[in-house]
Amino acid sequence: MDLATLAVLNTERAARRATILVTDVESGAQRLVKAADLAADSLADALEKQLRMGKSALVEADGRAFFLTVQAPPPRVIVTGAVHISQAMAPMAKLLDLDLVIVDPRTAFATPERFPGVRLLTDWPDEALASLGLDGYTAFVALTHDPKIDDRRWRRRCARTASISARSAAGRRMGAGSNASRPRVSTRPQRSASTRRSGSTSGPSRRPRSRSRSWARSSRRCA
Repeated sequence: MDLATLAVLNTERAARRATILVTDVESGAQRLVKAADLAADSLADALEKQLRMGKSALVEADGRAFFLTVQAPPPRVIVTGAVHISQAMAPMAKLLDLDLVIVDPRTAFATPERFPGVRLLTDWPDEALASLGLDGYTAFVALTHDPKIDDRRWRRRCARTASISARSAAGRRMGAGSNASRPRVSTRPQRSASTRRSGSTSGPSRRPRSRSRSWARSSRRCA
């Protein structure tokens, strides 16, 4: 590889943009194809296939053999919310060799003691994501349970977004009109003040309310 090609490759890699190095097996000639230029290349179909798979391969076209070296950005996960679920995700991301970044302006939660060896940003998500950038190799996970922090991120460009929240909040995230976003109306008979004090009721017996909270998981692809 010549120095000019190497310089372009390093520039694209630093910007988290994919490239494919095409090497003519017979002549040894090389050319670097950027992700934005794949469609116009003579090997467009083969290049797009290997880039989707994230794997290098030997291909043939017009009686010639070419080795395609895929250079794709490493998968990255950006999490808003330095919460207990994030603490469980951190070691799993490390085992999967994922680049994990946790963003939470609440400095009481985002501490090295709670997240050893994890990159922490204590900025507001708007500020953090502006510097980090989102791309097709990034997954975004919203875990703060706070709409002020989570909900404004849905329309960013990324590979996948996901959140975990109460059903009512999940309904609002997934769009107005969802049944989960509408307030629930009780159909139980109302008791008077005297019956509430005495603990008796003329209506059917009430089942004890569960202390466990119902949770809904929601995910969608970014636009």
